[in-house]
Amino acid sequence: MMAMKVFEALKWASSFLREHERDDNVGELLLCHHLKWSRSKLLAERHSLITRDDFLWLERQVTQHVQGLPVQYIIGSEMFYGRSFAVNPAVLIPRPETEELVQNILELKAQHFGENQAVDYCDVGTGSGVIATTLALEDRGSRVTAVDISEDALAVAEKNVHSYDAGVTFVQGNLLAPFICKKRFDVIVSNLPYIPSRDVDTLMDVVRDHEPRLALDGGGDGLALYRRLCCQLPKVIKERAVIGFEVGSHQGAEVSRLIEEHLDYRHVQTKINRDINSHERMVFALIE
Repeated sequence: MMAMKVFEALKWASSFLREHERDDNVGELLLCHHLKWSRSKLLAERHSLITRDDFLWLERQVTQHVQGLPVQYIIGSEMFYGRSFAVNPAVLIPRPETEELVQNILELKAQHFGENQAVDYCDVGTGSGVIATTLALEDRGSRVTAVDISEDALAVAEKNVHSYDAGVTFVQGNLLAPFICKKRFDVIVSNLPYIPSRDVDTLMDVVRDHEPRLALDGGGDGLALYRRLCCQLPKVIKERAVIGFEVGSHQGAEVSRLIEEHLDYRHVQTKINRDINSHERMVFALIE
């Protein structure tokens, strides 16, 4: 192979990716990761030569991505709330919509309890730990507990927390079961699987074939886990509390009803928020 310049390697990658209906910016992400360069450095060095080994590496990874492997699993990380988090096939890749969930939870916590009031958070189904870690970093005076049924997911979450020295307590268990009659929380946040089982196999191949089904499949109508979680809520929340769930489009009304049904002895105010794409995405509840 003749010597190749950076821009030539990227031109090949973008053309190959477009041909296979993939995002043509993936080549830049991969090469920045491999060379440990920022995007600005990559652009500044676009006329520099790259080694044969560097191009062969890029070729292999672009081919893997074309075959369906998410680029986040190739480079081993994804950005969330302005920070880089480790990911691998044991955990769901964080989505921008979940950043909106965290932002809203922090705002509601400040309104309901006071911005400087320390509270107890619980992140249910923590996965990679991005929600728990972000809450711990953005509200440093508070205490954050995170729970997940998957030992492999918890290993990723603990790595992320350690990298930011965020101070999260991890528990392995099924939803809120480990805390019943043992601990209560001021704020409960969760992004549980909410895709109906019949729809999982219709997802894009990068999701369907590579992200953990455990983190995608929400049962018959997508709400099997949220039904179980709502049943547990009265046994683990404090007298005043904030709840925030990420849900699928058109699931907001039913999830609101579930929260109100299981907390009918409290004063509960629920609301459904849409994400930046105007899809129903979050259900929040303020409990007095």
